[in-house]
Amino acid sequence: MDKVLLNYQKIKAQIAPYNPTIVAVTKYFDEKQIIKYYELGLRNFGENRIKDAIEKMEKLPEEIIKSSRFHFIGHLQTNKAKLATGKFDLIHSVDSVKLAEIINESAKDKGIIQKILIQINNAREIQKSGFMPEEVHNAVREILEMKSVKLCGVMNIAPLNCEEEKLHKLFRNIKQINDDLQSEFRLELNYISMGMSNDYKIALSEGATIIRLGRILFK
Repeated sequence: MDKVLLNYQKIKAQIAPYNPTIVAVTKYFDEKQIIKYYELGLRNFGENRIKDAIEKMEKLPEEIIKSSRFHFIGHLQTNKAKLATGKFDLIHSVDSVKLAEIINESAKDKGIIQKILIQINNAREIQKSGFMPEEVHNAVREILEMKSVKLCGVMNIAPLNCEEEKLHKLFRNIKQINDDLQSEFRLELNYISMGMSNDYKIALSEGATIIRLGRILFK
């Protein structure tokens, strides 16, 4: 049996009680490998680089495009936002109101509703994008005025080499922010995208509904 399939089945079995969406991070793979992983049963694919992702997706068979969900999980520059709109089922990394506005205008021009998540930088890492926790509520208030984007939840990238106790605290805070937004704005925010290969089990224990796996899946 294929090693990736074994890894996928093992991970799914381990986390079955949580029943999350597993996004396979395929940024280092070409379209032929994505086809292979699709044939193994994977259906959610995550990409970090917009132009590379679109080039790959344009080479994929129509059946795979229609039957899969593509997630943009990397930093999205405002000058490339229009490229992402409509190409991805979910854009995880909306880190500014300006970016949301550009996505909204592009989606309006294309006659679609683009699903998005807002990225929250609750560890306050200078090198990372995202809203600070105290900015989130005002940002969401503005985003909800936009008619061609649909806010579906929140996204977080935890610090590397972080102590387990701190990870629990950070992920718990993200879940709390999501809950607070649902309550304040009477929203249904079902997607909490947090947790990668090194910390996905902790993220799940604190409420993640989407985990983004690369190394541990493809090793």
